[in-house]
Amino acid sequence: MAKSGKNKPADGEPKVRIIAKNRKALHDYKILDQLECGLVLQGSEVKSLRNNQANISDAFARIEKGEVWLYGMDIPEYTEANQLNHKAKRRRKLLLNRPEIRKLEGELKTRGKSLIPLELYFKTGKAKISLALGLGQKVHDKREAIKKRETKKDIASFEARRRKGG
Repeated sequence: MAKSGKNKPADGEPKVRIIAKNRKALHDYKILDQLECGLVLQGSEVKSLRNNQANISDAFARIEKGEVWLYGMDIPEYTEANQLNHKAKRRRKLLLNRPEIRKLEGELKTRGKSLIPLELYFKTGKAKISLALGLGQKVHDKREAIKKRETKKDIASFEARRRKGG
């Protein structure tokens, strides 16, 4: 009889618990590519994350000397950690394979592209971050996207009313 892992639901997919989302990123950037990264964290940071305390809305990533670093992610101090606590806004190393880092380096040379975090979550008990390669949008692009979204919403509501007969 096979054991089922305690972090896996019945269908075999790993259990994912979302801690923080960066909603602003989807509005400010056109997402070109997305990948999952591990994070190098201290113990008190993990405890804070388990309490759903994190903010990634102002965070961004950079490649320095062949390593990817995340800046601006805010993980508040864990109150019970006393002197062994962490700094809330320190830079954190992201775990990626060398080929992935090289690919990102090549992509980032193009003007206007950035590495931005979209989601912070626990997957099978490990903290992961969904990192996206995004192209910054101009104001007129944002307006156009909003206009398209509103048009789709209007059409859907009109069709729903038509189906009801009213």
